[in-house]
Order: sequence, then C-alpha cells, then structure tokens
Amino acid sequence: MAVRRKGRDFNPNNCGVTHFLNRVGGTWKVLVIYGISKGCNRFSALRKAIPSVSKQMLVNQLRELEEDAIIERSVFAEIPPRVEYKLSRYGKALMPVIYVIQDWGLKDLKRPTKSGKTILAR
Repeated sequence: MAVRRKGRDFNPNNCGVTHFLNRVGGTWKVLVIYGISKGCNRFSALRKAIPSVSKQMLVNQLRELEEDAIIERSVFAEIPPRVEYKLSRYGKALMPVIYVIQDWGLKDLKRPTKSGKTILAR
C-alpha cells in the first residue's frame, strides 16, 4: 500500500508557488537537495551535513524527492550494499532557485535587527 503524502497535490488555484512548496517545501528538502549538489551523495554523508534531521525524516525526504524525480537513487550490488543519490536533470533545474535563496539568507544574516546588531557578526 502506497503512502499518500499530505497536501502533495493540493493546489486549487494552480499557483506556481504552491506547486513549488508541494515539491520542495518544508525544513529539510532544500537542505537535502543542496547537500547532494555539494557531493553528499550517501545517506551517512547527508546525516553528517544535516545533523539535526532524524534518520526517519531523512529517509522520508529522500523517498519523496525520488518519487518526484528530483533525485535519482543508485544501488550498487556490493557487500555491503552501497546506495548513492544524485540530482536528476529536473532536480538540477532547482539549483538556481536555491542559490538565490542562499544569497538572500546570507544578506539577511548581515542585516541589522531592531536592536541595531547584526544576526551574523563578522
């Protein structure tokens, strides 16, 4: 029995932003995509790169990204078995968007808060 993802196809107005968030929204998916793009192509490497994600959550996010054809999973018939992830061509198309988000975040970290201090002291 396949597990249905809550809200995956909810988009009553055919909104592009809603569609984007249905595919890669949430706390972890963009971080997983970014990690894979930077060479963290194994489960253990992703766990090290994103230490606050639980094992089960990472498994779920990887499955959903694979189901949406954003990442590709390769299983190598070795002892012990080895699994690697890579961005699909479709997934690579997300990288410019993620880089814009990263740039915005870095600029926002330097922005003074109401107290006059910056969030990121350099």
